[in-house]
Amino acid sequence: MVSISGQPRQWDNLSCEQGDVSTISTRCVICGSFHSTQDHWRLMAEAEMPQNPADLIDDLVKMRMYQPAAIETADAISQAELRTALFVSMVGNGKPKREKLVRDLIQLAGGLDQAFSAAFGPKAGEFFTDAKRMSQVTRRKFLQNIAVGAALVTLANCGSTPDVAEDPGDAAPVGELEKNNLKVAFLPITCATPIIMSKPLGIYEKHGLDVELMKYASWSVVRDAAIAGELDAYHMLAPMPIAMSLGLGSTPFSVKLASIENNNGQGIAVAKKHLGNVNGPADFKGMTIGIPYDYSNHNLLLRYYLATGGLDPDNDVKLLILPPPDAIAKMSTGQIDAFILPDNFTQRVVQDDIGFIHLLTKDLWAGHPCCAFVAAQNWIDENPNTFRALNKAIIDGATYANNPANRKEIAAAIAPREYLNQPLPVLEAVMTGKFDDGQGNTFDIPDRIYFDPYPWKSFASWISTQLVRWDYTSADKVAGGGEEFFLTDLARELAEELGVDAPDELSRIETMKFGDFDPSNPDDYLKQQIDKFGV
Repeated sequence: MVSISGQPRQWDNLSCEQGDVSTISTRCVICGSFHSTQDHWRLMAEAEMPQNPADLIDDLVKMRMYQPAAIETADAISQAELRTALFVSMVGNGKPKREKLVRDLIQLAGGLDQAFSAAFGPKAGEFFTDAKRMSQVTRRKFLQNIAVGAALVTLANCGSTPDVAEDPGDAAPVGELEKNNLKVAFLPITCATPIIMSKPLGIYEKHGLDVELMKYASWSVVRDAAIAGELDAYHMLAPMPIAMSLGLGSTPFSVKLASIENNNGQGIAVAKKHLGNVNGPADFKGMTIGIPYDYSNHNLLLRYYLATGGLDPDNDVKLLILPPPDAIAKMSTGQIDAFILPDNFTQRVVQDDIGFIHLLTKDLWAGHPCCAFVAAQNWIDENPNTFRALNKAIIDGATYANNPANRKEIAAAIAPREYLNQPLPVLEAVMTGKFDDGQGNTFDIPDRIYFDPYPWKSFASWISTQLVRWDYTSADKVAGGGEEFFLTDLARELAEELGVDAPDELSRIETMKFGDFDPSNPDDYLKQQIDKFGV
């Protein structure tokens, strides 16, 4: 088989037929078959897609996205016989869930005839040509209809039925997207990896979305653009949905945290002039320390750390809010003594020989969240299907990024000027966890940063205790622990649709350096912290 460009197609050299996976070592995170996820994306890219739908079906069979027997059955009988087989066998089987699934599949395709004529009928070629020439049906819709047609044939005629047919459960079919062209904000930091990489690696396109990434320099500007309705969704700090919804620092504006973008991945960097003199939190007394935003885990974790050294963060140090891209210049010119920021900046001070890494935030709170994918409640209400598709794409991207084997590829994808604009060695050091700290030490810490999209409600609960501790809000305003702003159930549901494991629990005990946090007793935890450290 030859692609449109005339070059050999990616799958011609792969042995992917069922029962022959000896030469394939990796499992695709998209479809679960034994080929690389990157190869899956390349095959599905428009430039590689064959014009003849029969050729496309052949490729999908090679990828084991559905069984060849379904195609053989479709070739052997007419559409009328298929309709009869579907309704007689499915309805007569006495299985309401399977009957509902058939109805949902037909509705998803726009009708039984549309599904089968698009996938297997004599006018399939015309269908595809019209879609390309007149945009009457999108490429995504064409691919969807092929998959739907194959699923219907399998349901009606195969001896074994897919698991989903027996129990469609909570995963209702995704309806038509309310809009496809979206504007999504990001800041140029490694925390934004799933949002950024999903553009160059084609994940948004895979989920039917055309996303324009909007680059911003500071969190306050993203917040203001969100409130003004200039964006569809946003890269935000994990505490921001709680703060914005409560009206902390701005007009109250209801937003929801849909999924986590990164875990760990931050650090405290100190100017080189202090090398050898900073060994613990008490040594920061009198320093000017950069933070990205009041309502950030950076600020909350820094305060948590300084307090253990007997320092009052509001009186014993000067906390300076600065856009992350400005941090390197301010440290090199002596305007700040230290900062707590994403690791592309902490590692950058080492490469530029202007500072050193004092600690990684994972040593304060193992597995903590930093940034998140967020959308406004009113936008979610107006675009429920689009919101699900976008959140699903972020979870898909985070899952791919979470595989250490993909980290160097991802570092290269997010390094260009339009994204992070950072040296590739800096990003590889962050992504792989193999780095020097500027103090003569070399480390190999694979979980320096990782990407688990599951938004534990215990994240929200700890954040809420700290907002109260440092007088950003009162206990009565966060009586629910901020958990209502984290869409944990939805994240689990979408992960399951992607075939990704997700926890059954909503909360967990968080492992903290100076006393673990039990979300079932947040008031006791807060009191213990204040009693122990004085602030």
